[in-house]
Amino acid sequence: MKRNLLTLVIGAVLIVIFALLLFVFQVRLSEVAVVTTFGKAVRNISEPGAYFKWPWPIQKVYRYDQRVQNFEDKFSECYTTNNVTLLANVYFGWKISDAGTFNQKFPGDPETVSMPVVQGQLESIVRSAKTGVIGNHPLSDLVNANPQDLKFDAIEHEIEQLVQSQLSGKNYGIKLEFLGFKKIGLPESVTQTVFARMTAERQVKISALENDGVKQAAFIKSAADRQAADTISLATAAAMRINGEGVAAAAKTLPIFEQNPELAMFLLSIDALQQSLNQRSTLILDERTPPFNLFQTLPKNAAAK
Repeated sequence: MKRNLLTLVIGAVLIVIFALLLFVFQVRLSEVAVVTTFGKAVRNISEPGAYFKWPWPIQKVYRYDQRVQNFEDKFSECYTTNNVTLLANVYFGWKISDAGTFNQKFPGDPETVSMPVVQGQLESIVRSAKTGVIGNHPLSDLVNANPQDLKFDAIEHEIEQLVQSQLSGKNYGIKLEFLGFKKIGLPESVTQTVFARMTAERQVKISALENDGVKQAAFIKSAADRQAADTISLATAAAMRINGEGVAAAAKTLPIFEQNPELAMFLLSIDALQQSLNQRSTLILDERTPPFNLFQTLPKNAAAK
């Protein structure tokens, strides 16, 4: 009896498990799911949890990874607006934004059918957008000795916007999360030509800077010469004015000195001695040389002092 009861319990448990497998499915936190009824999408599920469904072939559940998928296109040739061959590839990340639309656009098993087709479609769209955008820019926007002249961010943004507009236009149910250049290069056949062109552009800028320096030097020298001439002119005028004042003063005192020449010579000698002895100093002199000959006329007691 007990044995039959145990068998019944085990059978009931198995039936419940089998029923759960048939009628219940689980959606994980990293997944989105689409439920189809006879091949037509009827329900999109984006929240994790357990959900009811009718067993196959009535309904079928397609689970998709809703995390960002990373991918990159091939390192391929592009042509710039000045007709230079450039090698470039970009990386990008995408995720499913509408599971129902995605399922209708890419039917089949998500792992073996849908995802390889999606990657191929995305690679084609990204490669086309990359080629078109780079074709609207000169090489100097991507390869330049001056970092300030590079326009990587603007070009990446243009490619990203173009890719997203095509994805939206074709209604893939996909959203582009990010895009950027991974690698840029030049074919060996054009490397020397590009370097020669860059060298020529640098040389033009160097010549322009040198010419500007010569102009500034000439301007500075001209200004200095002009300032020096003005200073010399002012100094000459001042010297002539002082000389004139001296001549005028001498003209006033000359008649007085002419009335008593000896007094005039005596006063000039005294002034010369005062100028010579206004600081503490030791003099070695010849008493016969004016104005030191005045010491010969001093009394002996005063001379000794």
